[in-house]
Amino acid sequence: MASRSRIAAVAAAFLAVAVVPAALAQAPAPAATPSGPPNVTAVLEKGGQYTMFMRLMKSTQQDTQLNSQLNNSFNGNGYTVFAPTDNAFNSLKPGTLNSLTQQEQVSLVQGHILPQFYTMESFQTASNPVRTQASGRDGPYTLNITANANNQLNVSSGVVDVTVNNALSVKKPLAVYSVDKVLLPLELFGAKAPAAAPTASEGKPKKGGSSDAASGPAGSDDSAPSAAVSSRAVGWGVAGLAAVLGYLL
Repeated sequence: MASRSRIAAVAAAFLAVAVVPAALAQAPAPAATPSGPPNVTAVLEKGGQYTMFMRLMKSTQQDTQLNSQLNNSFNGNGYTVFAPTDNAFNSLKPGTLNSLTQQEQVSLVQGHILPQFYTMESFQTASNPVRTQASGRDGPYTLNITANANNQLNVSSGVVDVTVNNALSVKKPLAVYSVDKVLLPLELFGAKAPAAAPTASEGKPKKGGSSDAASGPAGSDDSAPSAAVSSRAVGWGVAGLAAVLGYLL
């Protein structure tokens, strides 16, 4: 009886050794976590409502430039993108984008990109005006950004004001925030300076109630009396000279 128990125990141990490794071999391995530098196009595609902004970035080659800078660590401070939704572009006046030159469209896109990685919290210490990719070192195309206690941002381009509270991705070196308005730059869409007013002397008639144009061309009827007087004076002079000559002869 004891031998049977030992045989059963050995058989159970053998089965455990044979079955457990096979089960482990069949268990699926955990999915590998995607690695590599961030890609702004992938973030926007995942968002699902940024087709027009992606199209504008592509036509100006700003998507390629930004992704290249992210891949090559061109800027160690990272980048922040304010991405307008398709509804934001649809709200623009017809022809707004087509009225811009290619370089102005580049500036428009770059005006939505900050050469600095910002979280919602770090915006609280940002110094206004905040430079964009279109600003260069000390140029125009800046934004004024303020953070409030409700973890929201107020962003102003000088033409457009918008509240930001939706982050598509915040993972250094790239942060992407959704905005429901296109950040039209003041430099492109601000009020134009009024035309200079005409000087007081322009179009004012001369004293005497007449202008140079009203004096009439030379040889008009106004000059006829003076011509007749001159003709008579010449005639009298010739007659006088003939009389003197007749007396002398």
